[in-house]
Amino acid sequence: MTFETTVAIRYADLDTYGHVNNAVYGTLIEEARIDYLEAAIPEAIEQITGSESSVGIVLANLELDFERPLEPTDDVTVVVEVPSLGDSSIPFEYEIRDDHGLVATGETTVVVIDREAGTARGIPEQWRDGIDSFEGR
Repeated sequence: MTFETTVAIRYADLDTYGHVNNAVYGTLIEEARIDYLEAAIPEAIEQITGSESSVGIVLANLELDFERPLEPTDDVTVVVEVPSLGDSSIPFEYEIRDDHGLVATGETTVVVIDREAGTARGIPEQWRDGIDSFEGR
């Protein structure tokens, strides 16, 4: 399944050239990743952010390829897909688009962790089932 979400660009996101600063792209895909997780496995957000939860996620990898500058616009769409699942890792693929087409592509990998031990752990079955179902697998 292709998941799309709209992310707002703020004035503070702009650089001296009037483009969206390259560092902001990481924030755009972070917001899109959280929107994806809320849609695919709503219970995961509570588990990830809950102080009592023993499950968390950490960012292990971030890659971005810039096609052209992103101009200030109200319509920035981020397309998100999870192509597969690892034992403890969840890879995400992104396309950042504006009204004129593709602006950038990216990939991240998050790793599910045991918060108490601070080590990787298996993806909870409920999460795995939710993502696979959401992706139509």
